[in-house]
Amino acid sequence: MTKVRTNRLAAGAAVLALAALGVPAAAQSPGATETGARAAALKRLSECRAVADQTARLACYDDAAAAIESAERSGELVVMDRTQVREAKRSLFGFDVGGLNVFDRGEAPVKVDDVSLVVERAYRGEGGKWFLVMTDGQVWRQVDSEAVNSPPKKGSKAEIRRAALGSYFMNIDGQRAVRARREK
Repeated sequence: MTKVRTNRLAAGAAVLALAALGVPAAAQSPGATETGARAAALKRLSECRAVADQTARLACYDDAAAAIESAERSGELVVMDRTQVREAKRSLFGFDVGGLNVFDRGEAPVKVDDVSLVVERAYRGEGGKWFLVMTDGQVWRQVDSEAVNSPPKKGSKAEIRRAALGSYFMNIDGQRAVRARREK
């Protein structure tokens, strides 16, 4: 299987995982309206505000809150705060997830342009290019022929940042940057 196909499969798996977690399809495509992307349980909660009778409104809120709690426990609804969104984007950094904008809702979308990772294991592959397995499970591969003067090892710090045209630069222990691609 080619590396490009592996990356596309990983990106596809991320979209399917979000769908399995109950992220509505409208939230996964660009241009989705807020109400079109809103989960039914949350919409039901919002509709309780329009109930005029106080007793009926309280009963509506209680039912809607119970439905939200149940949906979250079962995985039908996923609720994330900004910190969790930032961590999810960080874990997807390096993969092209295309129009997946489920994490970009709200006032100011969270943008991740670089990550700092710690090397768990490093080895040379075909052509002497480095493969770095990070402590969080990410795998990055050197794609250029630049020399790495001090070989990466367990505990090395890797700074990875976006470059032009969907490429990435990786600095290992503060050395000169090499071009890299996320493999896993």
